[in-house]
Amino acid sequence: MRLKNTYRGLPKELYSDLLDRVWLGECDMDKLENFTYNKGGVSTLLVNEDLAKDMGLDPKLLYSKDMALVLTGKNKIKGTEPIAQAYMGHQFGYLNMLGDGRAILLGELEVGDKLVDIQLKGSGRTIYSRGGDGKASLGPMVREYLISEAMAGLGIATTRSLAICLTGEDVFRYKREKGAVLTRIADSHIRVGTFQFAEQTGGKDMVKDLADYSIKRHYKDILDDENKSSSSNIYIEFFRRVLNRQAKLIADWMSVGFIHGVMNTDNMAISGQTIDYGPCAFMDTYRLDTVYSSIDKAGRYAYKNQPTIGAWNLSWLAHSLVDLFDQDHEKGLDIAKKELEKFHLIFHSFWFDKLKKKIGIYGSEEDDSRLLFELLTMLEKYEADYTNTFLAMTYDELDYRELTGIKNLFESDEFKAWKDKLDSRRSLDIQKSRAKENDYKNLMKQNNPVIIARNRLVEDIISGLENGGDLSELIELASALKNPYELNQVNIKLAKKDISTPLTYRTYCGT
Repeated sequence: MRLKNTYRGLPKELYSDLLDRVWLGECDMDKLENFTYNKGGVSTLLVNEDLAKDMGLDPKLLYSKDMALVLTGKNKIKGTEPIAQAYMGHQFGYLNMLGDGRAILLGELEVGDKLVDIQLKGSGRTIYSRGGDGKASLGPMVREYLISEAMAGLGIATTRSLAICLTGEDVFRYKREKGAVLTRIADSHIRVGTFQFAEQTGGKDMVKDLADYSIKRHYKDILDDENKSSSSNIYIEFFRRVLNRQAKLIADWMSVGFIHGVMNTDNMAISGQTIDYGPCAFMDTYRLDTVYSSIDKAGRYAYKNQPTIGAWNLSWLAHSLVDLFDQDHEKGLDIAKKELEKFHLIFHSFWFDKLKKKIGIYGSEEDDSRLLFELLTMLEKYEADYTNTFLAMTYDELDYRELTGIKNLFESDEFKAWKDKLDSRRSLDIQKSRAKENDYKNLMKQNNPVIIARNRLVEDIISGLENGGDLSELIELASALKNPYELNQVNIKLAKKDISTPLTYRTYCGT
C-alpha cells in the first residue's frame, strides 16, 4: 500500500498534523514480519474483499492484526504522515467551524488513473474534536458500511467502506458501546464546507489554491483547451460540473427513496459522491415530507426538500468562488446567480428521466409529467411502499399481495385506470419505434431494485452484533446489496419480509 498525500501541497491552514497523537509503532509494508506493536485488543470485524481487490489490495493482509492496528489509528504506515482536514459547515442553516473531529486521512492510493482517499473514521481525537473523544461505536460504523455499499450496488455515486475494525475499547454514548473504526474510501473529502473554510481563512488566494487542486483531481478535462468555452473560465466550469453532479446525485437518491438526513454544507462533496451516512434512511411508505433524523425537528432535510437544500448548499460554494468568476465582484455575483438558477431545471431533467425509466417509458411526450405526478400522488394517498410499488410493476411473477404496503394501491380502481394510461403510453413508444414489445420490462429491471437497505434490516443486524451475535446476517445482507437489481432467491426472501418501519421511526447521528 503505497500512499501519497497530495493534500499536503495545499496551504497549511487547510489541514492539521497529528502532533498530539502517540503512535504505538510503524508498519513497514515491505517487512510486515518486523511490524512493531505494543498493545493488543484490536481486531478486524469485516473486510470488503471485492473493493479491496478493485483497489489492488490483498484482503488477507487487511485481516491481519498488523493492519488492524493501522486501521484503528494506533500505528501508522512507515513513511506516511496522516492528517486531519479543516472545514466549516452550515449545520441546519448556521455556520460553524468543524473539521475532522474523529477522522484522519491516512493518505491517497493510486487506483487506475485516479487517487482515492483512505480515511479512518472513529480513530481518536484531533485538533478539531471540540471536546469530543474522537471515537465511534460499532452500530453507526456498521450502518455506514451497509448503506454506503447499498448505494454503490444501486449505481449511485458514493464513498465506500473498506473495513470495520474493533478497537477493544468501550465508547460511552447513550450507553456503553463497542468501539469501532471504519475505513472509508472516497474520491476525496473536499466539501463545500472546505471552500467556506478557505474563504473565511485565506480569502481569494486560498480559495483559488483549493479550486485548482480540486479541478486537477476531479475535473482535469476542464484544463484541456478543447473543453473550454470561450465565454467562460475554468472556475465557472468547475462550479457547473459540481452543480451538475449534485443535481444528478439528488435525483438518484430520490429515485430509490433515499433520505440523507443531514445535508449540511460540510456533507456535500465536490466530487459528487454521497458522503457521511449519519441519520440517513431509505423511505418505506411514500410520503413527501418524510423525516427520519431525530435531530431534524423542523423537517429541513425531509425527502421533498433535498433538491432545495442542494441548491442552497451550492449557493455557498458559489459565494466562495465568486471572485474567481470575474475580477469585478458584482459581475461575479451575476454569474453565480445565473448558474444557480439552472439547478432546478437540471435536477428535474435527471429526476423525470429516472422516473420514466422506473415505469418503463422512452422518449418524451407532453403528458409524461402528468402521468408521473398521478402515480406519485396515488402512492401518497394509499400510503404505498415506494420500493415495492415499482418492484411489483416490474415483475409479473411477483404477487403484489406478498409484498408489504401495496395491496390497497394495486386493488384500487384509480391505479387500474392509471395502468391503462401507462399501457397506452408504452404503445406509443412502439409505434414511434423508440422501443420494441418487451423493452420496457428490461428498462424497469435496470432501474427498480428488488431490495434496498431497509431500516429494519439494518437495525436488526446492528442490534445482533451489539449483543454478541455473529456476522452471518451482516455478510448475507452486504452480499445481497451488491446486486440489488437481481431477482434471485435471497433477494426475493428479503423483499418479502414484512419489515416496513412506521413514520415515527427515527435515526440518530452517530457516524
